[in-house]
Amino acid sequence: MTLTVELIPLNCLRCDLPIPAEVEEVAWICRNCGASMTLTEVGELIPCEIFFAADLSPRQKGKPFWVAEGKVKLMRESYTAIGKSDREAEAFWSRPRLFFVPAYQCELQEMLAVGIHLLTNPPSLVRGPSTDFLPVTHSAADFRPFAEFLVIALEAARKDKVKTVHFELELQPPVLWILP
Repeated sequence: MTLTVELIPLNCLRCDLPIPAEVEEVAWICRNCGASMTLTEVGELIPCEIFFAADLSPRQKGKPFWVAEGKVKLMRESYTAIGKSDREAEAFWSRPRLFFVPAYQCELQEMLAVGIHLLTNPPSLVRGPSTDFLPVTHSAADFRPFAEFLVIALEAARKDKVKTVHFELELQPPVLWILP
């Protein structure tokens, strides 16, 4: 069996200059013209808006996150009668939430800790000037499975004897934000 590897040159969609891409990167801003773009799962380069948080420090690299609003319809059952945790879960998921998925290289534990922290304590997403940021190594296609994992992890962490958790997750398309 012969394995064929095809190298695809990445050129800016606007100015056509080469993009200095590393192996695992999936999104960039052209250093020449400022166009932002991302690589799809099938290897197609497409335009992509990248937003920068206003509170980014120009002296520190920002961290890229895929961000999307999500609505969760939760059905949970505990071994005990409906209690405080059930009411807390119902109240928490009763309104749309912003999901934040790290788009930079990090361990699963960090992704989970950061994702839960930002889900429960979302930062203000006010746009600011662009700055340097860590390489984007996770694509928007990684967003849904991780958002689902966050829902399960958050529910599993509640202080009750949860028996089952079922949910429906409706997500808006994720956008790329660079946060402190």
